[in-house]
Amino acid sequence: MKCPFCDTIEDKVLESREVDEGMVIRRRRECLSCRGRFTSYERIEERPIMVIKRDGRREQFNRDKVIRGILHACQKRPVSLETIETIVDEIEREIHREAGREVQSSKIGELIMEKMQAVDKVAYVRFASVYRKFEHVSEFLKEVKELTAAPVE
Repeated sequence: MKCPFCDTIEDKVLESREVDEGMVIRRRRECLSCRGRFTSYERIEERPIMVIKRDGRREQFNRDKVIRGILHACQKRPVSLETIETIVDEIEREIHREAGREVQSSKIGELIMEKMQAVDKVAYVRFASVYRKFEHVSEFLKEVKELTAAPVE
């Protein structure tokens, strides 16, 4: 690692610590030449996830797009941005673990709905109505009936 003070590449690691749930390693270093101390971060280089859309097109997974969709469903609901970020983190981890490099957009939608149902029922119905393309009030009623029939957690 090149020293930011004197450009020497000889250093020693003083301390290593996991950050961001083990996804990042923080290393405190000391230059052997000038004794300057600095911090470096090491993270896993993740493969891009390709999303296979309903019409067969492929596009790169866009975390911001998922957040926007959830934010829209949670509008004026008591769901914090931190909770939404956690939901998206969990979804991303599941996709990386299960799907590999490609995932159907329907799988992402189902994961979002699963997480939303546990967080806020109203936001869940809002998201489901867009995701499943509800066209009639009867579809809303059916979804609400299924929610109310499910055991309360």
